[in-house]
Amino acid sequence: MNLNEIRPGESCRMVDLTAEGSLERRLMDLGFFPGAVMKIVRNAPLVDPLEIQLEGVFLAIRHAEAQFVEVATDGL
Repeated sequence: MNLNEIRPGESCRMVDLTAEGSLERRLMDLGFFPGAVMKIVRNAPLVDPLEIQLEGVFLAIRHAEAQFVEVATDGL
């Protein structure tokens, strides 16, 4: 399952990052790493971007970027 498929209010844990190049570096710099726990806060009024609470920090990323973050919802 990818991060862009999670609904607002749900929590998940990052499993893998499938992005490459500068996008991969950007997401890693923002704190996306395997095992990181995040909660989807909300979608913007026009759906994009997605607001995420990641390890206590609030971030906004596009759905096109969130599709490269593989997550799991089990065990939370």
